[in-house]
Amino acid sequence: MPEGHTIHRLAEDHLARFGGRPVRARSPQGKFSDSAALLDGRVLDTVDAHGKHLFLGFGDTGWVHIHLGLFGKVGFGDAPAPPPTDTVRLRLASDTAYMDLRGPTTCALITEPEKRAIHERLGPDPLRARPDGTGAPTGTGDDGERAWARISRSRTTVAALLMDQKVIAGVGNVYRAEVLFRHGIDPYRAGKDLTRSEWDAIWADLVALMREGVRHNRIDTVRPEHTPEAMGRPPRVDDHGGEVYVYRRARMPCLLCGTGIRTETLAARNLFWCPGCQAR
Repeated sequence: MPEGHTIHRLAEDHLARFGGRPVRARSPQGKFSDSAALLDGRVLDTVDAHGKHLFLGFGDTGWVHIHLGLFGKVGFGDAPAPPPTDTVRLRLASDTAYMDLRGPTTCALITEPEKRAIHERLGPDPLRARPDGTGAPTGTGDDGERAWARISRSRTTVAALLMDQKVIAGVGNVYRAEVLFRHGIDPYRAGKDLTRSEWDAIWADLVALMREGVRHNRIDTVRPEHTPEAMGRPPRVDDHGGEVYVYRRARMPCLLCGTGIRTETLAARNLFWCPGCQAR
């Protein structure tokens, strides 16, 4: 499932390709035909993203709410668009570009109150925070205070809390594993056992890391002194790309202490951590 930085990147890509101009909308698959007919010829005037939810705004016509889930894919191309396949849920096209959406969990035309209700049930999104010059949140926009209020009272593991979209929106399996490693925190520690300073550092780090993810369209979490060039090691080879400390490195030696990376299932996903650097 795409992590939050991918959804924010998709929001930027939609605005760059279609923003401020009328689009042609079709649903070759047929499941979105009625709504596509309402959107056809309308102007895409704004976009929004919150966690793993993407919203395309078409003024008074409403918002297209997209959640990719495990199998959804978005593909962009330059005009002229080729004939769509019957797996395309939604095609948007202009004179210069097109977008095909396939296999989303959600693709629905919703109203402003319905959109607001989705935001209300989601936790704060690090990418909706407004950073200062250091990349830390300023307190305007989303900040980590709401998340801390829930985490500091919870007996649930911090690893599970980070994946709970009602607590924090947009953090997925990679950012969960990597941010806990970067701060030396045992993923099985209860949320209530985190200190406030530890949480503030985690939140600020998520803001910075995820903004870098949007900028480069990949997840890199290793510090400059731990890059392949700095350490004289081979670069990571993985379909997910990016340099990481523990994610999908089970049984491989930790880049810092040499301990074998462990993995177990937690919150329905494979958790990765270093028992040496993240000791209980």
